[in-house]
Amino acid sequence: MPLPFCISYLQTGGCGDNGEYCTLIERRSSTDKVAPIFRSSRRIHYFSKTSGFGYYDGCDGAGADCTYEGCPDAFYKPDDNQVQVGCSADNVNLAITFCK
Repeated sequence: MPLPFCISYLQTGGCGDNGEYCTLIERRSSTDKVAPIFRSSRRIHYFSKTSGFGYYDGCDGAGADCTYEGCPDAFYKPDDNQVQVGCSADNVNLAITFCK
């Protein structure tokens, strides 16, 4: 069964219950795309940890890494849609990584 929507963040004690004030990786089911989110239309988020994601077993090599605040591969405002990385392959896997 496809994962319809998910938000991932590394809880180090400073994050809110929904990842507020932390780096997020979000998957949106309506677009089959994934992106790091530092600012979103729903709430304020901040760069707190180096993060990245990548697809494997389909769309291999597609993904993004954000290693610093200001990373060009992240959402900062609701219309930053160009940073989304999609994959339409069936049964693809998604690896999400956060570095402490």
